[in-house]
Amino acid sequence: MNVLDGLNESQIAATKVINGPVMVIAGAGSGKTKVLTHRIAYLIEKGVDPFNILSLTFTNKAAQEMKQRISLMVGHEKARNIWMGTFHSVFARILRVEHEKIGFPSNFTIYDTQDSKSLIKTIVKEKNLDDKIYKPGIIYNRISAAKNSLISSENYLNDSEIVSTDRSTGRPKIGEIYKTYQQRCFRASAMDFDDLLFKTNILLKQNPETLYKYQDKFKFILVDEYQDTNHAQYLIIKSLAARFENICVVGDDAQSIYSFRGANIQNILNFRKDYPDYQLFKLEQNYRSTKNIVEAANSIIRINKDQIKKSVWTANESGSKIKIIKSYSDNEEGKVVANEIFEIASMQSVKYNNFGILYRTNAQSRAFEEALRKLNIPYRIFGGLSFYQRKEIKDLLAYFRLSANLNDEESLKRIINYPKRGIGLTTVNKALVCANEKNVTLWDVINEPDLFGFVVNSGTRSKLDLFCSMIGNYNSRVDKSNAYELALEIAKNTGLIRDLSIDRTPEGIVRFENIQELLNGIQEFTKGNNEEILNTLGDFLIDVALLTDANKNEDEDNNKVSLMTIHAAKGLEFTNVHVVGLEEDLFPSMLSKNSRSDMEEERRLFYVAVTRAKNNLTLSYAVSRFKWGNLIQCEPSRFLEELDPKYIEYPFVRKNNKKDFTNSISKNETTILKNKFIKPQSHLKKIKTLNSNSKKNEEKDIIKLKVGNEVIHDRFGKGKVVDLNGEYPNTKATVFFPSSGQKQLLLKFAKLQLI
Repeated sequence: MNVLDGLNESQIAATKVINGPVMVIAGAGSGKTKVLTHRIAYLIEKGVDPFNILSLTFTNKAAQEMKQRISLMVGHEKARNIWMGTFHSVFARILRVEHEKIGFPSNFTIYDTQDSKSLIKTIVKEKNLDDKIYKPGIIYNRISAAKNSLISSENYLNDSEIVSTDRSTGRPKIGEIYKTYQQRCFRASAMDFDDLLFKTNILLKQNPETLYKYQDKFKFILVDEYQDTNHAQYLIIKSLAARFENICVVGDDAQSIYSFRGANIQNILNFRKDYPDYQLFKLEQNYRSTKNIVEAANSIIRINKDQIKKSVWTANESGSKIKIIKSYSDNEEGKVVANEIFEIASMQSVKYNNFGILYRTNAQSRAFEEALRKLNIPYRIFGGLSFYQRKEIKDLLAYFRLSANLNDEESLKRIINYPKRGIGLTTVNKALVCANEKNVTLWDVINEPDLFGFVVNSGTRSKLDLFCSMIGNYNSRVDKSNAYELALEIAKNTGLIRDLSIDRTPEGIVRFENIQELLNGIQEFTKGNNEEILNTLGDFLIDVALLTDANKNEDEDNNKVSLMTIHAAKGLEFTNVHVVGLEEDLFPSMLSKNSRSDMEEERRLFYVAVTRAKNNLTLSYAVSRFKWGNLIQCEPSRFLEELDPKYIEYPFVRKNNKKDFTNSISKNETTILKNKFIKPQSHLKKIKTLNSNSKKNEEKDIIKLKVGNEVIHDRFGKGKVVDLNGEYPNTKATVFFPSSGQKQLLLKFAKLQLI
């Protein structure tokens, strides 16, 4: 097949440039993945060796999808030779090969977040620090941020500004914890996810011959979602591309929303400075959304100052306008959204998996979950517990990891007495103290207690000997045996399968089935990879350690409403989207008000939320919300005002039962509509008729409004107009309210009454 088939002119132009630095700015829904895959296929078609292509992504899912598409164009044999994967998986692969240069064994363990926090918790306890102040999550994030900025534990302790910051937050010992954490990881032959970037930078910086080797190997480099790269990733890419500068980065600065993870939008904004002779291509045709949604999104993002200008457009139909719902509480917001989903699904025969509810924080899901349950609407929450984070899976993987790496302290602690074999916590803690005193591994102490002066009674000694003998046997075979055969033997002989099979409760059966699913995955791994070579358990562990986005769902019924944070929704799309909780201090977040750059990231986050919608977009907010047990009053988000009014409509204005739906609706009509969701298509004309005379009078009052007039607002009470800006219907009034201070209001929505 012709690898340029199915591409538009802009996509073809971005695909055909082979040599030199290239930046592709891809608007939402513009087919950036298509360009990446076709570009790689085009390189191969033009004679580039697949072994010389490095393609970096942020998720395993994206890498797998791209490789499958490329296979269809150039064939499986060529596609399999491309170095393609997430930053972490590719760099882990390099570190396995170059392990001696950084002082690690090739079979080093990769700690996930849970492992890292567990180790930090242990260190905090050993140092007799208050675990309420030195919370593992806080310490982990601090260490992670340091590593992503390439700050070692030694540099951390010697940086007066960093030390001063820790002291001001009441955590002056973070630097010491960081140093001990790194020492313990090294002793356990383990790296965390951040180390995979940190150590790769060290490897390339301290070993010029190794850098040259990989520069020569990766003659063509492609990077997806470049706007999400952090400092460590940026430096690795820049180093690897320095020789040939055949680098192509694809991304959208308007969707840079991960600064809290260390992502730096300046990486994409400064690409032209790094590569002055770069070529820029813009993918501006949106294939996903209606014109109203695309143009409304444009009206939002153009407010940001830090951006690469582009004009996203679509050939799709105009579609319906964006709806805005006002509710009087967060619980009512949940009910209104659930009711709308129920009515659309019922009356238009739309499946529930066409709906997405997006929120700023996970805590907001409660009101929507309750409302959906009451209407028997099935839903699922994204960002829940990953398949590989479930206890039974972590337990079996710990056996595999310890078998591959006897120094893996976290895995050893996890399974030394599971299933129960009479080796208690007291014994383990004493062994840990001994290991720390002798500066050896926990395995060394329990395997040769006499050598390190570890005294235990004969019964415990016998149990430790049996355990060490069993694990030692697996360790001797881990790189010589078929992965599935050894994994099945470990699962059976350790007693783990027997222990799980005893529990016949529904939860117990699910846990047992999860183990079966893991073993099935290992069998697929051994058969799916090159059958001419032995696929070992060690090889499988390299893959599974990096499956950070692998969420296996045992429930095959996917006809469910999706609930998730906007951050989790990036890259996804839904026919119908509800973006909820659009209130000041919630979205945008209160923390974003410290600087323009923070506020611009919140606006980019809103842009991402809006562009997830294909056909229908609803934005909602509540005027009151419970926070920390207190009912607080909320203001509508500034983002609602920033939307161009011609793309939005306000069909829903719902009030408490004690008040009318609108001031002009009769009591009989109020009774009919009370506690009922109003569907715009069927009721809007009726409401417009009832309101027509009242609205004309209100408009006359608004047009006559002058600075100095006294007015009444339904929430802020009596106030005085101090400024007017703009022409009706987009006039903004600045009003001073003695009860709540100065407010800026859009007159057509504020419902001010002249006194």
